[in-house]
Amino acid sequence: MPILNRAAELQGEVSEWRRYLHENPEILYEVENTAAFVEQKLKEFGVDEVVPGIGRTGVVGIIRGKGPGGRTIGLRADMDALPLTEITGKPWASKVPGKMHACGHDGHTSMLLGAAKYLAETRNFNGTVALIFQPAEEGGAGALAMVDDGMMERFGIEEVYGMHNMPGIPLGQFAIRKGGIMAAPDRFTITIKGRGGHAAQPHKTIDPIFIGSQLVGSLQAIAARNADPVHSIVISVTRFDAGTAYNIIPDQATLWGTVRTLSEETRDLAENRIRQIVEGIVSAHGASSEIDYYRQCPVTFNHDLETEHAIGVATEVVGASNVDTNVEPTMAGEDFAFMLKRRPGAFIFIGNGDTAALHNPHYDFDDEAISYGISYWVRLAEQRLTE
Repeated sequence: MPILNRAAELQGEVSEWRRYLHENPEILYEVENTAAFVEQKLKEFGVDEVVPGIGRTGVVGIIRGKGPGGRTIGLRADMDALPLTEITGKPWASKVPGKMHACGHDGHTSMLLGAAKYLAETRNFNGTVALIFQPAEEGGAGALAMVDDGMMERFGIEEVYGMHNMPGIPLGQFAIRKGGIMAAPDRFTITIKGRGGHAAQPHKTIDPIFIGSQLVGSLQAIAARNADPVHSIVISVTRFDAGTAYNIIPDQATLWGTVRTLSEETRDLAENRIRQIVEGIVSAHGASSEIDYYRQCPVTFNHDLETEHAIGVATEVVGASNVDTNVEPTMAGEDFAFMLKRRPGAFIFIGNGDTAALHNPHYDFDDEAISYGISYWVRLAEQRLTE
């Protein structure tokens, strides 16, 4: 079955919703206008229950099918934008200075709303669909907030599915894989405390810049000499703060960085080795250090059976030749991982064509993807909730 006729009919209307949301971006949990828009639309569609305030500003809509059945599946879209200034020049460009939908969450929200309208009209399934509209995906752990708010238990969600657009994948194509599809994106801050002094007398100082420079290189040994070569890991120092003048060795230096891994074993290894390396090098030079190591979301891990269901649905919508079933994992992170830790499910990429990269001020969601996304959501609900 190709794109659903009704999904194609809805594309123009859903595009209007998407462009409205694009013009009015909101970040993190401050998505009150977006959540209100979602709530209003769900009520207009005749959704059985609309529950705001889940995970602070998330919204859950409940649609019950025509037939009997006690199973519930969750379909999730994220709503928040990024603190970035848009330079696309599009007629629907952001009207809010310093904020833009640079990751396509406006498209995700709109596609799920389109699916909600379709499913509320047809109800061609048994059981219940929970439509999950999540805040604060971009660094705010909104998925965890919704889960910790009891969402899974409250609505009886047994399986959960997510979708994200991906520039570089052609329109009309999907990509997915079993197991880890996106990385655990952890971060660290290392503060080195030495003893400052005149740059002409370095022997009277404990130079934190010199120590920090050794750390930058030594941390790469974790990937090169500690981690299993077949287990992906990225360690990057992305910021180095120290000093105030040409002729002064400072008292302190601070390194900032990120660690990306695709397994919990490698994740633990990385944190342990960072702490050991920092302690060893810093103490060898007579300095002291503090490490602030923050674990963000876990690996986005697709469950085998649910991934097979997702592949089957995507294949129905676009054909087997347009579904990559073993896409290379990306080392970016996705907090939908928190939902996949609580319930089995799968996360799929939908093609956004030849557009600018995500988190880029030139990025825009391609509205031509909308009918594919709606069709995927609808067929997934109908297939997973057949009698």
